[in-house]
Amino acid sequence: MQMQDILNVVENEFNDLNTLIHAQLESRVPLVEKVAEYIINSGGKRIRPLLVILTAKAFNQCDERAVKLATVIEFLHTATLLHDDVVDTSDLRRGNPTANAMFGNAPSVLVGDFLYSRSFEMLVELSCIPVMTILAKATGIIAEGEVLQLTNVRNPDITEQQYMDVIQGKTAMLFEAATGGMARLIGRSPKECEAMRIYGQQLGLAFQMADDVLDYEGDAEAMGKNVGDDLAEGKTTLPLIHAIKHGSDEQKKLIRSAIRKGGLNDMSEVLSIVHELNSIEYTQQKAQECIDRALEQLKILPESPARSALEALALLAINRKN
Repeated sequence: MQMQDILNVVENEFNDLNTLIHAQLESRVPLVEKVAEYIINSGGKRIRPLLVILTAKAFNQCDERAVKLATVIEFLHTATLLHDDVVDTSDLRRGNPTANAMFGNAPSVLVGDFLYSRSFEMLVELSCIPVMTILAKATGIIAEGEVLQLTNVRNPDITEQQYMDVIQGKTAMLFEAATGGMARLIGRSPKECEAMRIYGQQLGLAFQMADDVLDYEGDAEAMGKNVGDDLAEGKTTLPLIHAIKHGSDEQKKLIRSAIRKGGLNDMSEVLSIVHELNSIEYTQQKAQECIDRALEQLKILPESPARSALEALALLAINRKN
């Protein structure tokens, strides 16, 4: 299954999703709609709402509740992107100028706040306390993950466990809220809910590790963002953590200096080291281990096109170019 095959499984529901997204972006303040429409329409893959709808279809319980929860998840994710690009001073996302580059920092932050509030308005309409609890907790953990990453900037002493804590918060948490939350919303058993939560979590971890690999060997045009952004921002991701641990004293010194300085002056040397030490392969291996754990959880589901799509999505997550 390729991505288009997966999307074909949810074609009708995704049409409903797009309709609801644009309806919920309506605001009496024109700039709110303008900024929100810009970021929503800027070419994202909508993996997280896709997970919501596929989970519902895998249990043969896909209705308007799934579409509404998928919209909530997409709005929460988009809000984090708006805030994240301001924090990172990013100017390119998905091949387009970021919202903050187009409209300024203040509108981006405030529209992110609008999307947060709108998502919780819709969440209340679902009238499901367990799901509200999941997403309330998730938004707090996501914020903590972003702050943790911020405090770790230009720190070359980050351990692998600290890195995993960051990506659990900033990425995996919303993935597991999407799958686990949908299972709870439709009243599945505790065992089924936990299996879907773990599937989402492990997929999210793998997705972020794959993203961090792309920062060192991706193609800027395909990714829609600049290669080397993480190093330029002084972020210590898993390829660098592995290289620092296994490199020579001279290699460690160079990487640690590059992280502390930020920028891309040492990019070619760092690239050479991470490839020489198989740090990319190590990160890919760790991502594959997460995918294996994710796929194991799907055995609880009956055979169906939706289950096949969830399996394919996991495999695509670590073999993508953007």
